[in-house]
Amino acid sequence: MAYELPPLPYAYDALEPHISKDTLEFHHDKHHAAYVSKYNDAVKGTDMDNKPIEDVIKAIAGDSSKQGLFNNGAQAWNHTFYWHSMKPGGGGMPTGDLAKKIDADFGSYEKFTEAFKQAGATQFGSGWAWLVLENGTLKVVKTPNAENPLPANQVPLLTMDVWEHAYYLDYQNKRPAYIDTFLNNVVNWDFAAKNFAAA
Repeated sequence: MAYELPPLPYAYDALEPHISKDTLEFHHDKHHAAYVSKYNDAVKGTDMDNKPIEDVIKAIAGDSSKQGLFNNGAQAWNHTFYWHSMKPGGGGMPTGDLAKKIDADFGSYEKFTEAFKQAGATQFGSGWAWLVLENGTLKVVKTPNAENPLPANQVPLLTMDVWEHAYYLDYQNKRPAYIDTFLNNVVNWDFAAKNFAAA
């Protein structure tokens, strides 16, 4: 039962001018597709073939003998989650229960954005910034390379990809400008709120 490359939840040009059609075509059709293909090749014919990809990621995290499989599986999952963390006409502030929880746990929305920007900007090299729920408390965490919050039993609500291929065509080496644009113009608070409600 192969893990399929999901289509983007919007058109390739839907996030322009903030994230270009060229970036999304390259990022989704090349990078994401390669992770999915390599993951499927690696689990084919094994006892992991029919397991949900989330279960595989949790089971093999930290096992150096399965690092390649983990990297491709986690990156396949991370990217799918990332596409849904953005939407056309996104940005702005969350509302409802999630907004109240952000105020309660961070002190204010502004304090959350400071923490999120800091996590994204200070992740050395490739990685991810996440808004997660852990033991009933919202936190901002960053993970290197392919790692994600699932093995730590944190519930991901939202993520931002800070691998260079996520932004370099549009922002070159200006990662902070990409981070600002992510929060101001494309972040999908509806997706985060849905994940928060389900948690």
